[in-house]
Amino acid sequence: MNAKQLERMHHGKGFIAALDQSGGSTPKALELYGVKNDAYNTDDEMFDLVHAMRTRIITSPSFSSEHILAAILFENTMDRKIEGSYTSDYLWDTKGVVPILKVDKGLSAEKDDVQLMKDIPGLDDLLDRAVARHVFGTKERSVIKHANRKGVKAIVDQQFAMGRQIASHGLVPILEPEVSIFSEDKADAEALLKEEILRHLDEMPADAKIMLKVSIPTVDGFYSDVMERPQVVRVVALSGGYTRDEADARLVKNPGLIASFSRALLQGLLAQQSDGEFNSTLAESVAEIYKASVDK
Repeated sequence: MNAKQLERMHHGKGFIAALDQSGGSTPKALELYGVKNDAYNTDDEMFDLVHAMRTRIITSPSFSSEHILAAILFENTMDRKIEGSYTSDYLWDTKGVVPILKVDKGLSAEKDDVQLMKDIPGLDDLLDRAVARHVFGTKERSVIKHANRKGVKAIVDQQFAMGRQIASHGLVPILEPEVSIFSEDKADAEALLKEEILRHLDEMPADAKIMLKVSIPTVDGFYSDVMERPQVVRVVALSGGYTRDEADARLVKNPGLIASFSRALLQGLLAQQSDGEFNSTLAESVAEIYKASVDK
């Protein structure tokens, strides 16, 4: 792993921009960006449009290492270029932003009140490609719907098993066991989740490195003890369906927890905006999320 990138992720001030909308979520992301589904006919055309959106975001002067530590990329984005450089190289070499790759292939059907990750055929080959593209780490998401001990244990076991496989390639995994913000027993589910996370951390070598991406907890400061573990580079939070204002308001109550927002970051950005309007809207979003991440 890149030592400068590890130091930045561990101690830097800022947040993570989640730009990893995949095949299933791309149409919705484009629609929110003002691009209707009649603007494209094939998946290739759709991915061209979303790459243009991501390129506009990443090349914006409002998108910089002053506020943004890292960006999470979709596999298709990793294999594309921005201004002549592969996206991950452009991020680090030009912007000083650490590149991270989403590796999961979506969610399995719900069982025991959770959705595990689908199998990832060819994961080792994908990880080798990520290393060749100078990616720092990965992100992999699964979802907890309710406080079911059996389901939560299955989620965390799968996340840590995949994390070990990813780490064997020299990459730093971001384990993302999301707890649905719509769960009526969210706090209980988070208690089970933390119990399982701590159990796995107890079994890990002290020099192992992982990150965690979690829902903003119901109990303020809930993950502070997890952050203190030597294996944990950073704990970051997804917006999970909250508006940016609500996500920021909840985030600021959690010292040490930084944002890794997608929808909340892109809120208000439109393809039809002039560059001035676009950059101003993005700058406002970046400033608000940065403040909620570090000003506490």
